[in-house]
Amino acid sequence: MTVVLRRVNRALLGLAGLLLLLVGGGVLAAALDLSVPSWWPWSGPSDVLLSTADRQRWRDEGWWWPVVIAVLGLVVLLALWWLLVQFRRARLAEVAVDSGDGEEAVLRGRALEGVIEADAAAQEGVARARVALTGRRDAPRTRVALLLEPHASPGDALTTLSTRALAHARTSTGLPALPTEARLRAVKHRARRVT
Repeated sequence: MTVVLRRVNRALLGLAGLLLLLVGGGVLAAALDLSVPSWWPWSGPSDVLLSTADRQRWRDEGWWWPVVIAVLGLVVLLALWWLLVQFRRARLAEVAVDSGDGEEAVLRGRALEGVIEADAAAQEGVARARVALTGRRDAPRTRVALLLEPHASPGDALTTLSTRALAHARTSTGLPALPTEARLRAVKHRARRVT
């Protein structure tokens, strides 16, 4: 599903870019008084988008300008939403697992995240763990956020994470590699008083 959405997104971005390039090039050519096709609405540098007659045709209609402003506002909001969606990292919905008989099984991404989270949170010195799967279904990647107890060693926590939780996930899914980005934070605590 994400592959289809990615392709649709790229196609829409490509079409929007091509349309804007053509319209912008045509307007620039008309503004520079270059030759433009006869069907093109602007033919010279003195042409305007809306003539006086076009602007005044709907002047007496009370609904016209609010509708125009609402539609343009909706277009701006949709464009901003689309821009923000580009920066969101999509979570992986499913992981392809080799079942050993030549067929491919599918594992829910949330289930694998939950197992890795449980293994990571069970480590000594880890207060809480959060895991997100990204990447492709045949080559997943993990982002792990560990909240460490005040006495925990970050090096030990990373070593245990890679040798236990991530190793279990790799072997159980049959993946040759599971690239991981780990972020560590310490639990806020009061400083100990030494006497």
